[in-house]
Amino acid sequence: MAELIWTEPALSDLDAIADYIALENPEAARDLVQRVFQHVEQLAEYPQSGARPRELRGSRYRQIVEPPCRVFYRYDGERVFVLYVMRGEMRLRASQLGKRDRQTRKTSQRRVGQPQPASGSR
Repeated sequence: MAELIWTEPALSDLDAIADYIALENPEAARDLVQRVFQHVEQLAEYPQSGARPRELRGSRYRQIVEPPCRVFYRYDGERVFVLYVMRGEMRLRASQLGKRDRQTRKTSQRRVGQPQPASGSR
């Protein structure tokens, strides 16, 4: 079973998306956050189940989709690093993901089972 590690930037990404949705529909924002966490939890058992993003052919990164979000991660054989969460209609820049990955290697990660967003989207 793989260890799940949410990076701080990925949690911030999800929190920002939920905050935006909560402006119109707080319940939908809470539901989205729950669905994303549940989907990511499955990666502990099936870390290679995510698809390789078509924008990043041949890379080590994978993604899962929980509409309207795309969740990008890297699996190192033991741990799943959740690196980036974005809205599906946004364009992915490979440099964004690579930068996050490099930051993850330099800093310590917060190990989280199922964190709650820090803002008003609860």
